[in-house]
Amino acid sequence: MSARGRIGALLACAVAVLLVAWYAGTQNAAPVPAPAAGAVRLGPDPGEDVAAYLARIPADLPPDGVAALALVQLPEQLSIGDAVAAVAGSSPVTAVLRAPIPRVQTALRFEALEERVGPVQALENAQARARQRAEADAARLTGRQRDVAAAEASLLADPACRCVLALVVRADRAGLAALAGRPEVRAVQAAPPDVTARELALSPLLPEQVERADPPVDDGGVTTR
Repeated sequence: MSARGRIGALLACAVAVLLVAWYAGTQNAAPVPAPAAGAVRLGPDPGEDVAAYLARIPADLPPDGVAALALVQLPEQLSIGDAVAAVAGSSPVTAVLRAPIPRVQTALRFEALEERVGPVQALENAQARARQRAEADAARLTGRQRDVAAAEASLLADPACRCVLALVVRADRAGLAALAGRPEVRAVQAAPPDVTARELALSPLLPEQVERADPPVDDGGVTTR
């Protein structure tokens, strides 16, 4: 074989080795990890001054024309119809439901909303699932916790229950700013635009949290029906 032939053969072997190494690398590459669930907090920090929280969150709105998920927090709990009206113009993604019992801590129940039904139907289905979870809690708990869960289930079974505490919606900056300006909305805090619902950790303001985001009182009586 001539010198030129030997050089050509060596180059061909080198190319083959590189191709084999590239293929092996692509087959053995570690998969890209999924985003961590609950990595992005929306809502005030525990004990945070409410006025300070409300003052800082407008800076979280996305750039013009960019859509993002946002936690829409309400000054008072709403029925399903009123909640849907409060966020009209956006796409609801998650509901935060709470059975209202005066001076009793009840569970925040987070329910993903179906995409292929209207928002009213999606919230009705979410409230039904929350009721089922409350019934399951009542069946496994004892004492006051059982009584609270049973009372929650009873309230959540009422279609007119004012059980909607907050909603996660998707909208662009203009849409979110419009929501924040409505009297039936207390606050809108946006997540970074690339964040998914799975990555959100939700801790909405409660209507009774006026000065600080402290745990609500829990000294009220519980009755079941």
